Amino acid sequence: MSLRIIEISAPEKSSDKIRELAEKNNAIDCWQTKRKSWFGNNDEERTTTRILVDVKNQQELMDALTRRVQNNDGWRILLLPVEATLPKPVEPEPEEGADTKSPSKLKITDILKGSVTREELHADMEKGATLSADFLLLIALSSLVAGIGLIQSDVAVVIGAMVIAPLLGPNLALAFGAALGDRPLILRAIKTNIVGLSFTLVITILASLLISEDAVLNSTEMMNRTNIGYASIILALASGAAAVLSLTMGVSSALVGVMVAVALMPPAVTLGVTLGNGQFGLAYGSFLLLATNIVCVNLAAQAIFRIKGIKPRTWFEEKNAKKASRNNTIIWFIMLILLAVLIWLKQDHMGDEVIADMVAPLLD
Repeated sequence: MSLRIIEISAPEKSSDKIRELAEKNNAIDCWQTKRKSWFGNNDEERTTTRILVDVKNQQELMDALTRRVQNNDGWRILLLPVEATLPKPVEPEPEEGADTKSPSKLKITDILKGSVTREELHADMEKGATLSADFLLLIALSSLVAGIGLIQSDVAVVIGAMVIAPLLGPNLALAFGAALGDRPLILRAIKTNIVGLSFTLVITILASLLISEDAVLNSTEMMNRTNIGYASIILALASGAAAVLSLTMGVSSALVGVMVAVALMPPAVTLGVTLGNGQFGLAYGSFLLLATNIVCVNLAAQAIFRIKGIKPRTWFEEKNAKKASRNNTIIWFIMLILLAVLIWLKQDHMGDEVIADMVAPLLD
């Protein structure tokens, strides 16, 4: 059993209702202390309530507590991890006559409940979608590391670039923002993603001036990023789903494996280098791989967020979120179909001929 402590500080008049909500939402333990508020102009006594709860019940309890106290002044809710507790907690038995669900009646959202709340996910996603000097520095470093690893066909170096590259963050934030209908987060994630990819291309196009065409053609790792098949779609979809599952379950270490499985940096670096060298046929293949990874990660993440029941707290916000999520899913699905067609054309060598016909007049 994974446990959390929900600590809520609110006016004393709310204390009885808070205890009732804790009991109603199957809290394991609950204790309260009273104190004076030290900040603000509110002189009313505040009660600090600590509620020990199983992670599977924490989201419902936090939502209920927020609805109860949000119209009052001087309240705050904190979510604290619990490493261990003694005595070992026993799950509360349902009261006689209580409406309990049999396994056959459980919804899939009940079965797949994560151990991380909406608020914790939102904080993580905001970090991933933040455009900062550190983000750009990581982009620059991972671009250089990936470029060296690709040219030298050094798998270990390429994997290192995959792990330090921050491009997965804004893509997951984009899907999360759509799940909540959070327009500011969506716009921030799009901006960060565009800037990150553009910065990568600028760096690698400039770096391509130092790289010969033969070095690109002789690099096994780089050439691998110019070939794409339908297996790449399946891999990206599975990896995007795994990324969201690991986040909602609180297993952040699994993200390292996801970053390696569905890396965005190596194909982006390959795209920049091949564009800089004028190898447009190879650039087309790396572009398809990069676009496929981005689309599939967002589409899979959006689906898992919906299955996991990630949604806003209020009914009005949920209505807007469903619309945003639906529109987002339709857009990504249409793009995936288009990419599948382009991959089919490339496998029949028609795509390379089309690119060559388009580029030839420019070179003449």
